[in-house]
Amino acid sequence: MTELKSFKLQEVKEHNDSKSTYLVIYDKVYDVTKFLEEHPGGEEVLLEQAGGDATDAFEDVGHSTDARELMKDYLVGEIVESERKNKENQEKTSPSAPTSSSVSSSGWSGWLIPLGIAIAAALVYRFIISPSSV
Repeated sequence: MTELKSFKLQEVKEHNDSKSTYLVIYDKVYDVTKFLEEHPGGEEVLLEQAGGDATDAFEDVGHSTDARELMKDYLVGEIVESERKNKENQEKTSPSAPTSSSVSSSGWSGWLIPLGIAIAAALVYRFIISPSSV
């Protein structure tokens, strides 16, 4: 593997549109420009974070192990050591090692909870909002 380029945060901020889209996740810099149209959540989600630190947004979604593996294809560098935010947690919480919360959210609870909400909403609509006249 080639040595990673070091970026200052100001350099990353310049890559904040659909022509050049960089994201910082756990102090690693990713060029996701070519991935914009392929992103399952839509390109707008990536463009909202473009040029900045997307670590919290990335973890809030609970990306799968496959998504974390795919990130390696877009890695172009890392933030210079003096500007890193995740110095002490770098190894523990790197994107290649998913946290327990991200793994569980992609499991059964990732679809079971929304399904339960949808069923409850359908029942409320059927019996309370729109009762049938017999």
